[in-house]
Amino acid sequence: MDTMAIVERETLESLMLLTQQGDAASFARLYDQIAPQVLGLAVQILHDQAQGEEVTQEVFIEVWQRAADFDPEKGSANSWILRRARLRAIDRVRSAIATLKRDDREAFLLASIKRDGVEEQALRNVQRHAVRTSLEIMGEPHKTAILLAYFGDMTHAELARATGVPLGTAKTRVRDGLRKLEKILNQQREVLAEGVPNESR
Repeated sequence: MDTMAIVERETLESLMLLTQQGDAASFARLYDQIAPQVLGLAVQILHDQAQGEEVTQEVFIEVWQRAADFDPEKGSANSWILRRARLRAIDRVRSAIATLKRDDREAFLLASIKRDGVEEQALRNVQRHAVRTSLEIMGEPHKTAILLAYFGDMTHAELARATGVPLGTAKTRVRDGLRKLEKILNQQREVLAEGVPNESR
């Protein structure tokens, strides 16, 4: 198809091709067309308007800087841009969970050291730490599915959209992920039980 005909249609693809050439005006029109969709996806994943806006800004900085990487033969501009939004938002979720993991470990250590009636809290901290350790062992794609569904409080439909997979696939990943998580946790409990001395001896 003639390049000028594509450009005249003002599709996202044509705007991306012009952005590749450093055309700031085309980049601005590209932003106007798809920014609301990028923001909506980011907010859906993060459940936070401010963080969603930050991700949107980061995505379009990346789009401008890496426009040359876009190849219309490999997919649409819409998919190319939204994939970047999805990855950046999910990275933020993972980063937040990593912070929680560190906080859980610190809370457990403090509770263990004080030993002033906080045994139950210490146990809860151990359990949370065990779950997060199990998620690391589980691996992808089930790890992300469980993180977004339970820590990110997403419905199956939201999870499917956030990760770019069919609804049935999202449901299967959550179901299989929970089964894997239960299996790993049971294995960890068995290991811990073996290390606990029998008080009746």
